[in-house]
Amino acid sequence: MLNVPSQSFPAPSSQQRVVAGGRSKVPLKQGRSLMDWIRLTKSGKDLTGLKGRLIEVTEEELKKHDKKDDCWICIRGFVYNVSPYMEYHPGGEDELMRAAGSDGTDLFDQVHRWVNYESMLKECLVGRMAVKPAAPKGMLPKSQATDTLAREGPSSPSYDWFQTDSLVTIVVYTKQKDITLDSVIVDHQDDSFRAETIIKDYSYLINIELSHAVQGDFSVRIVENVGKIEIVLKKKENTSWKCLGHPLENHNSLVPKKDAGLFYRQCQLISKEDVTHDTRLFCFMLPPSTHLQVPIGQHVYLKLTITDTEIVKPYTPVSDSLLSEFKEPALPNNKYIYFLIKIYPAGLFTPELDHLQIGDFVFVSNPEGNFKTSQFQELEDLFLLAAGTGFTPMVKLLNYALTNIPSLRKVKLMFFNKTEDDIIWRSHLEELTFKDKRFDVEFVLSAPISEWNGKQGHVSPALLSEFLKRSSDKSKVLICICGPTPFTEQGIKFLHELNFSKDEIHSFTA
Repeated sequence: MLNVPSQSFPAPSSQQRVVAGGRSKVPLKQGRSLMDWIRLTKSGKDLTGLKGRLIEVTEEELKKHDKKDDCWICIRGFVYNVSPYMEYHPGGEDELMRAAGSDGTDLFDQVHRWVNYESMLKECLVGRMAVKPAAPKGMLPKSQATDTLAREGPSSPSYDWFQTDSLVTIVVYTKQKDITLDSVIVDHQDDSFRAETIIKDYSYLINIELSHAVQGDFSVRIVENVGKIEIVLKKKENTSWKCLGHPLENHNSLVPKKDAGLFYRQCQLISKEDVTHDTRLFCFMLPPSTHLQVPIGQHVYLKLTITDTEIVKPYTPVSDSLLSEFKEPALPNNKYIYFLIKIYPAGLFTPELDHLQIGDFVFVSNPEGNFKTSQFQELEDLFLLAAGTGFTPMVKLLNYALTNIPSLRKVKLMFFNKTEDDIIWRSHLEELTFKDKRFDVEFVLSAPISEWNGKQGHVSPALLSEFLKRSSDKSKVLICICGPTPFTEQGIKFLHELNFSKDEIHSFTA
């Protein structure tokens, strides 16, 4: 599935423009949507040109198929004829052509490793590689690259386990002092126990088939000053275990996070409420045997099966309320996950999500993202630029900054929308300005009614220069920006023109 909108291989001279990690979609012809592609794959048409045969492809044969009307690409040892898909790829033909006639695994993994391409391209499967293609010039083979990165990464963690009559305690020694509860993700399904610890940009995995049954609930504790993690399981029977269990895939491994793959668990829809005329607040409950806390500024992927095809979209979790840090939460925060999602009636994914009934399930992945709360250290001025549902990463940023950053003097949000009816949580934002004098918000509308007295227009140097006033000449500043790709690209360009440095700007792109 190479076609998740807004994600593809960004070539410098391609149809896409790339700014600070943001990627643009290329306008598709009518009849070339994702649903149109799914219909084509189910039409029975021969998309490989091989009349249903699967062949073994040599490296020499693969290299021959490097034209737009004859384009084969290898991903993880399997070869696909992507020529029929060219016009359906939102990233444009040039992006697919970067991998034409070669192994595109590394390019694919840069932005698509979470995508189920096997499902999306199954009707384009030519066959299996006879010999693994040579690595592109200047790039290490994957195993060699991983080994090199491992040598350059953190010291390898270790683990041990202990037991009493009723408990089993698994202890992970990370050898790091900045481990927090959101660094640890635990899933216990049937007899399988999986604990992933994020250490800087690496993932340490414990993956075991337990030797005996345990109860569904468990506890996770961090001893921060020594970087020790304790996961306490409750035995179903008070018997002595001779061993913890049998290792499963990638057990006791430390790999770069980008190579770790994403793990999904089923989460149940608990509630759904209207926030604006087209935006809903969804609440999902994590399984009782899962420990997952999404770090500030990171996103997860929601996965649904639509017409027998797995479709995946990134979303940033929010709090249940913008004011949630100032009141008791209605539900325990560690077992529920909230999303503000705009419903696009003509879309494929969000209408399906909106049609879910209370009690239905959706798959939720592990978190991803490169925002670090260390960027808040000694921060004095925080400026947030959001357009539409680009507001979602700002929710937890606002809560965290106002409650945890003692050096903070000023937090300002400039919120761009089309009309007043589109403003998400307007009353919450206005209430927050009264609750905390450091916070201020400005609404900017591109299509307001005549009675609107606020700011109008689109992101511009004039709007930004007036808005981005430091509390002092040398105050430490962070500007966070999120919205549709053109908004983010233009915003970053204007910020650089206003002499803000790269280190003072963070753009959220999924």
